[in-house]
Amino acid sequence: MASNCSTFSRLIIGIQTAAEACTKRAVQQTCGRYRVCRWYSSVTHEENRLEQVGGLVVPGNHSQVLKDVLPFSAFLMDSFGRRHNYLRISLTEKCNLRCQYCMPQEGVKLTPRSQLLTAEELLMLARLFVREGVNKIRLTGGEPLIRPDVLHIIAELRKLEGLKTIAVTTNGMNLTRLLPSLKKAGIDLLNISLDTLVPAKFEFIARRKGFHKVMEGIEKAIEMGYNPVKVNCVVMRGLNEDELIDFVSLTERKPLDVRFIEYMPFDGNRWNFKMMVSYQEMLDCIKQKWPNLETVPGEETDTAKAFRVPGFRGQLGFITSMSDNFCGSCNRLRITADGNLKVCLFGNSEVSLRDFLRSGATEEELLHIIGAAVGRKKKQHAGMFNISQMKNRPMILIGSNCSWLLPNTGALKKHTALTGPVQILRWGSQPPQLHSKTFPSILFLSAPLSASKFRDSTLQFARHCHSKTPECGFDLKILHTDAQSSSLDGTSDQLTHTDAQGKASMVNVGGKAVTCRTAMACGKVILGPKAFNLVHANQLAKGDALAVAQLAGIMGAKQTSSLIPLCHLLPLDHTSVTIELLEEEHAVIIKATCQTTGCTGVEMEALTAVAVATLTLYDMCKSVSHNIVITDIKLLSKTGGQRGDFHRSPDS
Repeated sequence: MASNCSTFSRLIIGIQTAAEACTKRAVQQTCGRYRVCRWYSSVTHEENRLEQVGGLVVPGNHSQVLKDVLPFSAFLMDSFGRRHNYLRISLTEKCNLRCQYCMPQEGVKLTPRSQLLTAEELLMLARLFVREGVNKIRLTGGEPLIRPDVLHIIAELRKLEGLKTIAVTTNGMNLTRLLPSLKKAGIDLLNISLDTLVPAKFEFIARRKGFHKVMEGIEKAIEMGYNPVKVNCVVMRGLNEDELIDFVSLTERKPLDVRFIEYMPFDGNRWNFKMMVSYQEMLDCIKQKWPNLETVPGEETDTAKAFRVPGFRGQLGFITSMSDNFCGSCNRLRITADGNLKVCLFGNSEVSLRDFLRSGATEEELLHIIGAAVGRKKKQHAGMFNISQMKNRPMILIGSNCSWLLPNTGALKKHTALTGPVQILRWGSQPPQLHSKTFPSILFLSAPLSASKFRDSTLQFARHCHSKTPECGFDLKILHTDAQSSSLDGTSDQLTHTDAQGKASMVNVGGKAVTCRTAMACGKVILGPKAFNLVHANQLAKGDALAVAQLAGIMGAKQTSSLIPLCHLLPLDHTSVTIELLEEEHAVIIKATCQTTGCTGVEMEALTAVAVATLTLYDMCKSVSHNIVITDIKLLSKTGGQRGDFHRSPDS
């Protein structure tokens, strides 16, 4: 087998690490005056029996496969024979959207720039992977197009010999402006995320406006000749599963490949099996409209099951990670923005290539580290129910850094280096020693800290977008990050009424200080002209509505622990309910103030008083008007708690 000297200018020797990673076969070649020994992985475990054929060592009965197998590096082949020729590189942890299933509303805690891969480091790793057999690189994030040097990175990647495809996955917000430059730099494929075709629902899902920008980006991509333009849609029950037909209809006249993605569990998105719409359910729904839907043949390593409506210009597909995994043909590796190698999207083991790179590791040493990680890749992921219980990065951080997981390596205490082969290590493990160099502790994240969460329910908005009640309420709550810290506003960053498994749990307040605590809440009832005038004149048939509502509010405050399951029974020192009439708005403002001397606050008592009082007023007036609105129930202030006082601003 002839070979160019430059291709085999290095001596790659299989050591124990590579041997652990996968079964090998060796090929010896002469290149000039050098004798080169390079290791290649067997296609299956059964190919361990070797025989000598024409001076080359190959597996028995597989000499015909040799031509296809040899050019691919053993370092990128796992013990199940999967060749990893597709690398996804995150360019940034930042994003200009806050999608519900992906990212907390307030964003993620940004990593110091010094801990992220520089363009030079990223390109060095890319060159290494491409030289070993990677022929496709996808740039992700975060949102990759907000990185200032993205065009420079793409242009440099385009120069790599052997790299056939450069793709980018984007939310499309900046696509129209950047697309001409992206195409010139060398982008071959585009994936654009779009989860709804309803502008109001887009703003609800993404927590930002921008629907029309994304649609303009899709049209611009088609105009510039990208065919197909892939559109990624995460399907969630109770949110957008009613738009399947509308998305497929887009493929009738446009060269789009709409890919419906099963909702996947990651830290922070509160995954629920009932919210996942399976591939088969989606397919059945679409076939009701187009029963002649036909299958589109694909490559073995394709992630999507592809279909086409006969006569349509584009096609559709399903990414079935949960209900029908494609782990057996997986060819993908991931590098996060902070330089961690992740061999499985759903796995929780990572290795910091950045730390080895910055510690002076040679390319050979990096290859053995990569090979050890790839060699330990599992046959398949743990299944959706097990994955939902595992600790993993939130989706937004799969393509970036989870800054609370990785301490500054410069601040790490020095450890005694171990000698011997590279191993996949866990958090706090000792580093290896390669070529007498001592490396800093390797950060392998087998169990990263979970992001704690709390969210404010907004189901009415979801129902408005759907014009129907969802079968399963999408968990519309706002994510917070550090489970061990408190926010600047004094609130906890975790749900205090849930345990580690997410089950309801009553807070133990026995250790809290006994203080005088107060809380004030308010609510508004818009009665309309007829009911308001009768209340104002005290002419309702049921009697004095304001007095009854006032008494009901006080009684409600005293019964809070009976109405709200996890509230403590508190001795109230004082409760008052006041009512104000707003004649111009035909509305009533109800305010409640509660006070106690105890270990926990009385916010819930004040809010319950307002809620019961407003409901009582509604009940007193419903016989004369059905057009009554209860609105704006909120906490105005609280004092005396251990997290400090709270006073709502007048404008909020």
